[in-house]
Amino acid sequence: MTTAQSQLDACIQACLDCLRDCEYCADACLSEDMVQMMAECIKRCRDCADTCALCARLMSRRSELHKQMCDVCAQACDRCASECEKHDDDHCQRCAESCRCCAQLCHEMAA
Repeated sequence: MTTAQSQLDACIQACLDCLRDCEYCADACLSEDMVQMMAECIKRCRDCADTCALCARLMSRRSELHKQMCDVCAQACDRCASECEKHDDDHCQRCAESCRCCAQLCHEMAA
């Protein structure tokens, strides 16, 4: 397997992991007692999850747009991580970590 293929595979997996963790985080935030306080976190998690899903699909089919989508995905991941890091909940911290990993790999793919 080539280095480029390995990098692509790692980025796709990071997007899928981030998608999962964002969906889990948004769902957990919706179950919080003070759900209104988690509104921004939920919004950013949902945006990030949708962006990660599209990014993984475009990379999987080697779309000519995948580099641009990786740039957008990295931005969504950075925004989501910044919000999730404000909260002490385990699901938010796990989501932030997943977002940071995905953002790093997407930045590399976009370069």
